[in-house]
Amino acid sequence: MKTDKNIEYLIGKEAKLNSLLEPFSPKIIKFLDDFSKLLDNKFNNKNFPDLKALSFFCRKNNILGLKNKHQNKDTIRFGLGLLFHITPSNIPTNFAYSLIFGLITGNSNIVKVPSKKFDEIEIICKSINYVLNKKKHFQIKNMIAVARYHSDNQIFTKNFSSICDARLIWGGNKTITDIKKFETKAKNIDIPFADRYSISLINSDKFLKLSNYKVKNLIKNFYNDTYAVDQNACSSPHLILWQGKFNRKAKNKFWLHLDNLVREKYDSPLISTVDNYSKLVSELIKNKNIYSYKSFNKSLYVVTLKKIYPQFFIEKTKWGFFYECNIKNLKKINHVSNRNLQTLTYFGFSKKFIKTFFERNNFNGIDRVVPFGQALNINLIWDGYDLTKILSREVEIK
Repeated sequence: MKTDKNIEYLIGKEAKLNSLLEPFSPKIIKFLDDFSKLLDNKFNNKNFPDLKALSFFCRKNNILGLKNKHQNKDTIRFGLGLLFHITPSNIPTNFAYSLIFGLITGNSNIVKVPSKKFDEIEIICKSINYVLNKKKHFQIKNMIAVARYHSDNQIFTKNFSSICDARLIWGGNKTITDIKKFETKAKNIDIPFADRYSISLINSDKFLKLSNYKVKNLIKNFYNDTYAVDQNACSSPHLILWQGKFNRKAKNKFWLHLDNLVREKYDSPLISTVDNYSKLVSELIKNKNIYSYKSFNKSLYVVTLKKIYPQFFIEKTKWGFFYECNIKNLKKINHVSNRNLQTLTYFGFSKKFIKTFFERNNFNGIDRVVPFGQALNINLIWDGYDLTKILSREVEIK
């Protein structure tokens, strides 16, 4: 670990970044597989399910699966060069996935991690350093630099922006706008991952037909989509849409089961109690579209809305604060669909139905549609971007 005044290098240093590879290079696949095994075996990740998920993602078989899906064998591609990743502070493992995307596509990488320290970041960086010290990974060592500095020290962001070939900017709209002001190379590519929100769609009649075991499994999946990251992820649902004849009965059953699981598993931050209550009071004062509300516990608030309508808008929530609404005509999803809407998680509809429905309806938003339990499964297609293509260049040969 190297420290230089106001910047701390957890891995490498930007001056040594000089390697470039083809996407899905065998060297990268081997490095990620070694990292996966170390993360899974040497460190106790029982208290960090997000590290377990990261380890699973980096397995050789998974990366080879991505290669088969995303790589065109008839073209020659190489990484763009040097990527600068500005990663968010709300999801500790986000920086690792951003880095992995850069490596998979054949690039060298400078990654800015949050100034706030997280155990997950320390474990990941320690693991990467351990693997990089093996001789067989000497080339990969010249492709990674991870730095920690306060966002107020803009000189570092300015310098890194001036030398990179692409920037992956994760954060709120203001953060992205501010970073875009820094001068870059003429051919630099900016890939902004702005702050977004997500929704869920549930077929209430199908839900009521589930066995008790399957109900618990579905609730667990919903819990993992939301509470595992304090509902902070852009892909965590904030609005739940119900369709069916028995919505009231289904909703009561769903929220009661979730309440039991939250009380059993969720260790809520102290600030969440005040924050959620303040949010509820504010909504009751200004939102005329509220039909009813219920506080199940300090970490589960449910606000039932009267209807959704054109230009419908809700603020992004966290720590177990949800909106819900009945919906008879699924086409009304278009009322909540805008460029701020990222993911729709669903239950009770077939994949074939969902695919046909989206083909027949031109929604302005929604970049991902996945079943419950897969909201946080980040991939090489994210926010509508095909990162394999955007982060690499094709060599045309005639």
